[in-house]
Amino acid sequence: MEFYGEAPTFDLTYSDVFLVPSRSGVASRLDVSLAPGDGTGAQLPIVSANMNSVTGPRLAATLARRGGLGVLPQDMPLQRLDAAIRWVKERPVAFDIPVELGADATVAEALTLLPTLAGHGIVVTDTDGGYAGCLPATDLEHALPDARLGDLLHGSLASIDADDVTDPRAAFDLLVAADLDFAPVLRHGRVVGTLSRTSALRSTLYSPSVDASGRLLVAAAIGINGDVAAKARALASAGVDTLVLDTAHGHQEGMLRALATVKGLGLGIPLVAGNVVTSVGVSDLVAAGADIVKVGVGPGAMCTTRMMTAVGRPQFSAVLETAETARDLGAHVWADGGVRYPRDVALALAAGAASVMIGSWFAGTVEAPGVLRTDADGGLYKESWGMASTKAVQERFGRLDPYELARKTLFAEGISSSKIYLDPARPSLEDLLDMIISGVRSSFTYAGAASLSQFRERALVGLQSASGYEEGKALPVSW
Repeated sequence: MEFYGEAPTFDLTYSDVFLVPSRSGVASRLDVSLAPGDGTGAQLPIVSANMNSVTGPRLAATLARRGGLGVLPQDMPLQRLDAAIRWVKERPVAFDIPVELGADATVAEALTLLPTLAGHGIVVTDTDGGYAGCLPATDLEHALPDARLGDLLHGSLASIDADDVTDPRAAFDLLVAADLDFAPVLRHGRVVGTLSRTSALRSTLYSPSVDASGRLLVAAAIGINGDVAAKARALASAGVDTLVLDTAHGHQEGMLRALATVKGLGLGIPLVAGNVVTSVGVSDLVAAGADIVKVGVGPGAMCTTRMMTAVGRPQFSAVLETAETARDLGAHVWADGGVRYPRDVALALAAGAASVMIGSWFAGTVEAPGVLRTDADGGLYKESWGMASTKAVQERFGRLDPYELARKTLFAEGISSSKIYLDPARPSLEDLLDMIISGVRSSFTYAGAASLSQFRERALVGLQSASGYEEGKALPVSW
């Protein structure tokens, strides 16, 4: 990328800069390839943060189906992390992941999992776990909270035979022909997934991130303490495709030792390490074995590190410097944190990031871990928290004796609980992806770039004032 005018002598964050349009020969945003080419196999430059409130198995699988990569958090006990990896690997690629509840479950239980919106639904199972029927989520809107789901099954919602779904367009046409917005997909009487018209349409536009066996990709994080080699081997055996070594201060001796240890195992999967914000930090981590370096200290919505410690760096400049160093070394960077709008994702890519890691933005989605809650005004939200907060520390070290746990909790940082509201217009991860990817693809066309590498070369970046940034926002009310 180049600066439009003189290069600044001070650090910049995403709101300080903008993209200048250039002469373009790219006719359509659909002609653009967003594949990051960082060795992970992802088809989109979007990675979900390894935060407990952001990435669980369901979100990781959904994101991989649409081309991104989910990173399961290191705070899970190793046995649960192993099970989560295997669960993702077993999910269908062609169909949506069914939300299943027993016939005795109540409407109130169902509403902690799904909003009452078209295109979503609950697969109801009998006492033996077999298929009993399916309820569109819209049917739950006016049902009594204590009503049994089995009692709401009046007749049978039409289903789709998996063998009839030869391709995504065929799936869309089947739903239209049956006048359905949502339907279960069965094979020999067993549910293998669900489909909606929108999800079938998305499958014609997105390519899934899959491994050599055609299974969904999934990444997982581990810390740098304890028996790092044993953890890494266990996750590799479970089938993890990318391993992330993660700690708040990545440029430290403990990280370098842990990284060298895991690299020496010869696992044959990409290694990500971080977080850092400087060129020398990237150089040291790559020398120790990192293929990808995670960049960002303090820009996250749940992070108070900069206000507590004064440590960090404005994210755009951090990515710009570190990406250049990584490129010279044959490595890559992921921009971790600080994105609030699709424009920020585009700017991170222009600065040289291979992918952009998103946290709190994804925490307020149907697929994120945790249950849906309703506030006094009827708004739907999920809870989110920082990974250095008291809540996260207590989850991470809950097995310690009370004294040691109290010592660690005393110095916790970050927000322990924040309500992340679901956007009524975009309640799911896939809805957000549509918005983000649409914006980023358009950014590429404005720059005249058909690929990520071309975008990095052609992006023209200008500086703007705070009022210039505000000018770019849509008015919330009419004239």
